[in-house]
Amino acid sequence: MDESARIADQLGSAFAGDPWWGPSTQDVLRGLSARQAAHRPLPEAHTIWEIALHLTSWNREVLRRLETGVCREPEDGDWPAQPAPIEESWERTVDALGDSFGKLFTAVLHFPSARLDEVLGEARDRPLGSGVSYYVLLHGIVQHIVAHTAQMSLLKKAAV
Repeated sequence: MDESARIADQLGSAFAGDPWWGPSTQDVLRGLSARQAAHRPLPEAHTIWEIALHLTSWNREVLRRLETGVCREPEDGDWPAQPAPIEESWERTVDALGDSFGKLFTAVLHFPSARLDEVLGEARDRPLGSGVSYYVLLHGIVQHIVAHTAQMSLLKKAAV
């Protein structure tokens, strides 16, 4: 297994697999209603729904970076607005997250390992995620999914 395949394996485990650290993203989202996903138990914290939109936005941006080599803000924004809490909208959000993950997983799996040390962008910009190698970018998106999945898992426990 080459390094890109190893990273894809970690990505797959975090989102839809059986990670040793706890539930995958899909496990956390399974069975949640729109009302639960929109619940805000902490006034200054994001909701599960907002986090799902944020993950989708960044999955799409990392995919675009793999395809173009250019760093920019996600097309939908860093934290897209949560729509009205109706079931159809929540289902679309979950479907969009799954679609963004599937496309990213495939791209990472097929990304040439020989390119992992190439750097994106000219200067380090932490909020934008530029000035790092593809290797760091791809490990970063796995870490991003794990961190936000942990947040959603805690929020799910507080959902009414």
